[in-house]
Amino acid sequence: MTTPPHASTVDVPALRELLESADGPRLIDVRTPGEFETGHIPGSYNVPLDLLREHRAELRAHLDEQVVLVCRSGQRADQASRALASAGLPNLRVLSGGIGAWQAAGEPVAAGRARWDLERQVRLVAGSIVLGSVLASTVVPRAKWVAAGIGGGLTFAALSNTCAMGMVLAKLPYNRGPKSDMSAVLDALAADRP
Repeated sequence: MTTPPHASTVDVPALRELLESADGPRLIDVRTPGEFETGHIPGSYNVPLDLLREHRAELRAHLDEQVVLVCRSGQRADQASRALASAGLPNLRVLSGGIGAWQAAGEPVAAGRARWDLERQVRLVAGSIVLGSVLASTVVPRAKWVAAGIGGGLTFAALSNTCAMGMVLAKLPYNRGPKSDMSAVLDALAADRP
């Protein structure tokens, strides 16, 4: 089985230019609903990565034109591009630097309730577990292996460009925000079609 090609990237100024053109791209934000609710590019559609993977064939039928995928930094958007490319969707691009680069450039963001980014949550949880297990190892020496396990998991996450802890944290009520309903997303895509 061959791996689908990576989507090309688009930087913030190029995306701004595309959005101002007559046939601008569809923006698909693959972050969690909670992250999306915190702030997103106006006009974007929230299709969390796990939902996108599960319904990529259905999305394919509604995304014939240019598509730009957005996440926090570009990693989840890259994973989404692979999933959609395997479903046969052409014209995929990933926003280089993600929503962070968009905000840093001073571009408009539809803001909602403030939440911590998923990546920041992973750093907090992983760091807390490592710190706690190192401190606990002064009393229970075998506790150091918990820290080693977290370190191994983070190393694997970096090498595989996946994060099991992030996937678990994304399912917490704090990160869910408003429920993402695939039929509502598909209806919105169909209604907004030129």
